[in-house]
Amino acid sequence: MNLNEEIFICIDCESTGLDPEKDRIIEVAAARFTFQEVLQQYETLIDPECPIPETSQEIHKISQEMIAGKPKVREVLPRLLEMVQGHIIVGHGIGFDVSLIASEAERAQIPTKIRSQPQIDTLRLARLYGESPVNSLERLRQHFNIQPEGAHRAMSDVVVNIEVFKHLTKKFRSTDEIFKTLQKPIKLRLMPLGKHKGRRFEEIPLEYLLWAEKKDFDQDLLFSIKSEIRNRRRGNQFEQASNPFSGL
Repeated sequence: MNLNEEIFICIDCESTGLDPEKDRIIEVAAARFTFQEVLQQYETLIDPECPIPETSQEIHKISQEMIAGKPKVREVLPRLLEMVQGHIIVGHGIGFDVSLIASEAERAQIPTKIRSQPQIDTLRLARLYGESPVNSLERLRQHFNIQPEGAHRAMSDVVVNIEVFKHLTKKFRSTDEIFKTLQKPIKLRLMPLGKHKGRRFEEIPLEYLLWAEKKDFDQDLLFSIKSEIRNRRRGNQFEQASNPFSGL
């Protein structure tokens, strides 16, 4: 379908932590939108029925007092899932948000097929775009000169994410084109995490790359790591780096 004819839904969750299987949602925001307008918005704080770690509070600024008396997730999910149903889900690192929602639905025994719905990850689109030095949502907002929407909270992130999505999809004509492109892994220019964060892959020690290729990283990062290892295998760097006697 033509991008201008499609209805999307952008989702962002704030949570007690970074494990979608164990951590709980404390805020969710969603917006159904087209390239012309926002059709519907929904946001709410949620009582996770467990403590919010201090490390998480420092990021999203949602305190235990703020969620006191707010609805439980089982009260929120039916409306959210109904809003999401039938649309392409957009988000930055959207796999995490979808996993959070799906896990909460499973715990609440609310049936959902959200995991199987089509998703467009703007983080991967940003990697493909390749012209922003950092692919965080905030840095992309700055890169595209999008007006800030206030604190790092769910709905402010959704509003910014929608505008970032519009910029990142300018060269595409249809959602089919986007999905076809994102089926292939994207080669990264810089290591996005760990002790070598920000370094070009060719500058990273081989021993680290060999260790990293066995980790549960996303497909783009693993592809980039393995591509660099293959490049070194084709030259002398691999033998020299892996041979402890090469310098003798």
